[in-house]
Amino acid sequence: MIERILEPEVMDTMEDALEYDAMDFTEVNTSFAERAVELLPAEGLILDLGTGSARIPILILQRNPKLKIIAVDLSENMLKVGKLNVEKYNYSSNIKLEIVDAKKLPYPDNYFDAVISNSLLHHIPDPLPVLKEINRVSKSKSGMLIRDLIRPESLSIVEDLVQQYAADCDDHQKKLFRDSLIAAFTIDEIKILVEQSGIKDSIVIQTSDRHWSIEKVFNL
Repeated sequence: MIERILEPEVMDTMEDALEYDAMDFTEVNTSFAERAVELLPAEGLILDLGTGSARIPILILQRNPKLKIIAVDLSENMLKVGKLNVEKYNYSSNIKLEIVDAKKLPYPDNYFDAVISNSLLHHIPDPLPVLKEINRVSKSKSGMLIRDLIRPESLSIVEDLVQQYAADCDDHQKKLFRDSLIAAFTIDEIKILVEQSGIKDSIVIQTSDRHWSIEKVFNL
């Protein structure tokens, strides 16, 4: 197993934000949004951690416009791009964008009907505080979908995945994907972290050749 090498926690330049937003994550984001709608309540308040440019909240609302979403990120420039996207699709009344550190959430206990997060945890040196905060602000019946990359067993597998999924990207975008894979966690590591966090009634599963998910269905 290759050693985990950290990448920057925040992509905070406007260049990074615009380049990230321009990358084609349509298939991955759509898959996430469709699964999230299956796990989320029909109505309620949702927290999206590490929303980036807010593409996923928009996709979720296109499938269920009854939801309200607080979408947070630590990058001011990501949220500036996200604001443009939200306004473009006329979801400003449904999506509230906030600069928030996922390790120290400014929300009360038992506040959200569901928490979602896509590709955040691999940016965090120690994600246990984030998972503990997710557990704290979630209602006991809440839904949950936390998804991220799986760290491959070898650098050769990393390169195979880069060629398979980023072949049409430029060199910098390929580097971003490569670095993210190496900074990611294994499923076994995530299972241990979930147990330590206190999150109950969830499952940790592999959901693609390069993704794991923490899933919990909203319980009426």
